[in-house]
Amino acid sequence: MPETEWEAIAACTKDVALPDEVKGAAHASMQALATLVLSAATRQELVLVTRQVERLLAEQALRVATINRDLEAFNYSTAHELRTPLARISHLARLLQQRYCSTFPPDVQDYLDRIWKSSQHMSQLIEALLELSQLSYQSLKREMVDLSEIAQATAHELRQGTPERRAQFLIQPHIRTLGDVRLLEIVMKNLLRNAWKFTRMRNTACIEFGARELAGHKTCFVRDNGIGFEMTNAERMFLAFQRLHNSSDYPGYGIGLTTVQRIINRHGGKIWAEGEVGKGATFYFTLTWCMT
Repeated sequence: MPETEWEAIAACTKDVALPDEVKGAAHASMQALATLVLSAATRQELVLVTRQVERLLAEQALRVATINRDLEAFNYSTAHELRTPLARISHLARLLQQRYCSTFPPDVQDYLDRIWKSSQHMSQLIEALLELSQLSYQSLKREMVDLSEIAQATAHELRQGTPERRAQFLIQPHIRTLGDVRLLEIVMKNLLRNAWKFTRMRNTACIEFGARELAGHKTCFVRDNGIGFEMTNAERMFLAFQRLHNSSDYPGYGIGLTTVQRIINRHGGKIWAEGEVGKGATFYFTLTWCMT
């Protein structure tokens, strides 16, 4: 194959963020595909090429699925194995505090307290990772889900939890979809709690949930008037532990949006975000819709 043609193909994929094994397999498949297409001269050969292309794509899909499955299994087993030693560290730090608190100087007591709090935080992160890993294996139920009802219930919980806050919730009624109600509830609660968290510095928080037509697809959105974000970070925020804001000001585990994205993807949809610093953020997502 001419070098310039192969270089053009390679240039299209060189910046794709995939594991090296997947990149290597994709690189080989693309090269084989390009070679086959350029050498086909007759209709009969094109039919043969089409079949070979389908085989290559199927093999590539199988490789990617296998790699993803292995990675998920590794993540799950690693997180699971970390639980026991971490629980021991936490327990022993607590015992030292309780039994010898009066004999330790203040700085030692402070160190023990930090150890215990850090181990508790790590334990919560591990639990979040385990839940994220399990999302890839759990079977999906297909039922009618009223997202508006979930949004209303979540808004009520948020108001009760912080009654002193001034907030306006605008929730479009009767937004329904087919999907797993338990997982879609996780999606809605994560997005609305994020909006609640990042609007806490506003005199009056304004949080909206609705749906509209975008590019021929029924699209849901959660919009807020919070602190917003730089659009250059729009995709980074869906990566695990990629925090855009100071954790002391806006606490969390940095895994909520990763969980949301995985659930949306499992429902055959996609999610993306738009925002501007100081002017709020909007999260859009698509699903298999049945609007009434």
